[in-house]
Amino acid sequence: MRLSILDQAPVTKGNTAEQALKNAEELAQLGEELGYYRMWMAEHHGTNALASSAPEITTAHIAAKTDRIRLGTGGVMMMHYSPLKLAEVFKTLSAFSPGRIDFGVGRAPGGDHFSMYAMSEGRQPMLNNMYEKFETALQYISDQVPSEELYSRTMAAPTGIQLPEAWLLGSSGNSAMKAGEIGVGYSFAQFFNGELSKEILDTYRVNFIPTEFMENPEINVSYMVTVAETEEEAEFEAGPQDISRLKLMKGEISQNITPEEAQEYPLTEMDRIRIQEARKLHLVGSAKDVAQQLQEEKEKYGFDEAMIVSIPHSQEKRLNVYRLLAEELL
Repeated sequence: MRLSILDQAPVTKGNTAEQALKNAEELAQLGEELGYYRMWMAEHHGTNALASSAPEITTAHIAAKTDRIRLGTGGVMMMHYSPLKLAEVFKTLSAFSPGRIDFGVGRAPGGDHFSMYAMSEGRQPMLNNMYEKFETALQYISDQVPSEELYSRTMAAPTGIQLPEAWLLGSSGNSAMKAGEIGVGYSFAQFFNGELSKEILDTYRVNFIPTEFMENPEINVSYMVTVAETEEEAEFEAGPQDISRLKLMKGEISQNITPEEAQEYPLTEMDRIRIQEARKLHLVGSAKDVAQQLQEEKEKYGFDEAMIVSIPHSQEKRLNVYRLLAEELL
């Protein structure tokens, strides 16, 4: 099974955003050394808990610091940008790192409504044309002239570059069907809602039409994972994410806390039940047990690649998650 990395550049308590971005670089270099296939940077706005607000810039930096691992966005939030700008950014990335760039897009805002409106300079964001915008960007990337009048009188530079891979993020049957019809890869965010199904992935495969961006259907599934040498240590490191997700379910936006603070956090019996239910979104345990679960899900659902996002408090523990999984699966 191919293993890949999804990074949000988490800013854990006591650390800085600058260090979080340097940590992303270090993670990419380790991932390349261990044999991870690709690394994507997410796009988040309106939070100081995550430093990945400009994934295309981080991708460019990391590409200059690595040699082989594929790099890209998982995803760039296309509602904020014109198809022309998207195309020119990713054509430029691909020109610098041919054969290594992934144009991964998402339809969400990547932040709350305050940041969404700030990104659109106060204008009403266009929310119902995401698939059309994606297809227009793909036309520009492949040096075609889009048919829409607004975009038909210009072109996207640079031209004649090697095409990046193109991916659509999603967590529903509709996005799976559209990814297939557009002829791009499909990335399912299991850690968003935990509702991966064979029907969703089959919908993508059945509707897939080969294109110059993707000759055959490709599926990756993103999992939140915390593993350690022992199950007890993994539970300890997973505590801050348990509390963060619990607060999110209550409509509270919180900063990251330490594992020690998570252990002392006051929990009601209902809180404990909610945390346990949320574990379908977060795989926690020994590397051997979690690796076995990933293998079983790959066989059950038939995806090609598991993409791992992990947010232990320390960079050392986070890097160790990827080392331990590589030992089991690569």
